[in-house]
Amino acid sequence: MPDRIFSDRTAASAPSNRLVVLPFGKSVEIAYKSIRVRFFRSLITTLSLVLAVSFLSFTDVSNDVANGMLASDSAGLRQALVRAGYDLGPEAKNVASSPKQRWILILSLLVCTVGIVNAQLMAVTERFREIGTMKCLGALDRFVLRLFILEAGMQGLVGSVAGALLGAVFALLAGGLRFGGAALQQVAMAHVGASIAAATGIGVALSLLGVLYPALVAARMQPVEAMRVET
Repeated sequence: MPDRIFSDRTAASAPSNRLVVLPFGKSVEIAYKSIRVRFFRSLITTLSLVLAVSFLSFTDVSNDVANGMLASDSAGLRQALVRAGYDLGPEAKNVASSPKQRWILILSLLVCTVGIVNAQLMAVTERFREIGTMKCLGALDRFVLRLFILEAGMQGLVGSVAGALLGAVFALLAGGLRFGGAALQQVAMAHVGASIAAATGIGVALSLLGVLYPALVAARMQPVEAMRVET
């Protein structure tokens, strides 16, 4: 009798040992194909991130241009900054974002994050049956979670890089038009690169933060309930 109980328990636990675990590369491929299928919805989400990150990059690189002008110790360039509206003291060595700029940046990034959460929740809603089918076929919660995070990471990386470069280019063009080519010659490109990298990192982080809750909702969904939903 004990031998029979042991054999029944072994048979019951056997399916868990036969679960198919997809490699990470396959997860990336599935996430990429999902973005292609929902290209226009993904594009709208990505564009909102591009706008927010480009504004952040524009502000930071504009400050880099102004700081380069101050570092040159040129009285003419300092006066040009004062005429442009920068509040500079006699001994000021750098330019900081104004409180108004900081609040606008915070609000734009907040709106962007809320938009990402909303778009991802809608994506979860319209993919109920897809998620239910994957879970019925043996997909674990962590696989569904990883799938949504990969999709958000791809969109976030593309949108953040595009936004950061776009904002930096416009900031340099605006600096050249306002202060002339001499001002751009004083810009430290290392600082510009750091600003672009920081804006890109913040954009990717916001994208991942925005998808976290929708991804958890999708991962915890019961297969039977997902398959029962009319879409």
